[in-house]
Amino acid sequence: MQHTFIYQPGNWKASGVFWTADGQALEAEGRSEVSHAKECWMIAGKLRVLASPPVEFVNIYCMQPPLKDALTSPWTMENAALGKLHGIFSIVGPAIMSLYRSEKGSYQGSEHLLQRGEDFYEAYGLLLMDDRRLSSWRVELKRESVIVAAPSLAGAAT
Repeated sequence: MQHTFIYQPGNWKASGVFWTADGQALEAEGRSEVSHAKECWMIAGKLRVLASPPVEFVNIYCMQPPLKDALTSPWTMENAALGKLHGIFSIVGPAIMSLYRSEKGSYQGSEHLLQRGEDFYEAYGLLLMDDRRLSSWRVELKRESVIVAAPSLAGAAT
């Protein structure tokens, strides 16, 4: 089965659990949109943790499009709270694994996305600050739609 999350443009819905540093489990929901451009594959995501009051995390990843048959691709991400993060996505069989660190080195973490079907992944993640656990999460990602590129007008008759 070919990977679809990240590797095909589309819209994904997330739902699951977010754990705080002290282990409190909170419901979480979100969305991600994956789009492809020549220089950058973009993942624009939002995760809303249903705490009191709710907390929302907004992330915009720019992934270097993988070379033909490449199993790894670097990415960068801007995050209002963490700053700029640098990471790498790597295909490991049915999983997309990601390791990352902040530009200043205080934050680091990982996320593992296990493909369960063409339109379904389970994602597990962990964020550390100076080797202390800040948060972790487990969400299900379900594809809601595929984004089809608009046809090029370059060859259209005038």
